[in-house]
Amino acid sequence: MERSLNPKEKSGYLKEDYRLFHIKDQTKREYDYHYHAFHKVIIFLSGNVTYHIEGKAYHLKPWDILLVNQYAIHKPEIDTTVPYERFILWIREDIAQPQLLTCFQKANDRSFNLIRLNARLQEHLKDILYELEGSLKAEAFCSELLSNALFSQFMVYINRIFLEKNYIMDQKSYSYDTQVENLVRYINRHLNDDLSIEYLARKYYLSKYHMMRKFKEQTGYTMHSYINNKRLLLARSLISQGAPVMKAAQQSGFKDYTTFVRAYKKQFGGTPTASRSLER
Repeated sequence: MERSLNPKEKSGYLKEDYRLFHIKDQTKREYDYHYHAFHKVIIFLSGNVTYHIEGKAYHLKPWDILLVNQYAIHKPEIDTTVPYERFILWIREDIAQPQLLTCFQKANDRSFNLIRLNARLQEHLKDILYELEGSLKAEAFCSELLSNALFSQFMVYINRIFLEKNYIMDQKSYSYDTQVENLVRYINRHLNDDLSIEYLARKYYLSKYHMMRKFKEQTGYTMHSYINNKRLLLARSLISQGAPVMKAAQQSGFKDYTTFVRAYKKQFGGTPTASRSLER
């Protein structure tokens, strides 16, 4: 079954700069591919989980950390016979310290989302994370100020570790199809260019039917659906940043404005101009 990126699959809404969740459950539920309008950090504690992000499958160990970019297509594949425990940190795109989001852009550039730590760094980040959890629940003097400082400290260390590649590289920790990874990376970096099936098949010397079948197997989407929706998400982001609607459509790869508006309304349930008003 094809997973279309419709508003029902945009999971969660964030009003604060960030939110921290500590969840342990054993729910028999299959997750669809989905995306968020915010960034997400997943700190895996226990269970048997494989996390799929943009065509890569990450096979998690306790205290692995995943960086899930805003609008990245992802889903967990969970063994429900054992409890699944994790911390999840939601972070807004427009926080006051945008430099703390650098790791998400770097994860996007590298097409790699996993941080696996050595024991020393693991213990250090554990301490900060549990202290942050406690501070967010407390009502003591300046708890909010302390929480914000701990959040910033945690994200500074995450950025330093990821940017400097001070994490363990284990080839067994993830799997992917090289051809699909190349396609996903090229598509996301060239949304304003020709991304027709014919062009991509020629570029990567693939049978277009073989290419389309493999892409859907690895990502859950047809290539047409993936490209169209990634363009719409880019346009929405540009519009929220103040770009004129027509210019945002053009920069996102839509050659026909009427087609863009129709697709945008179907995807997000409102016109681009209405969405701008809601964003503000």
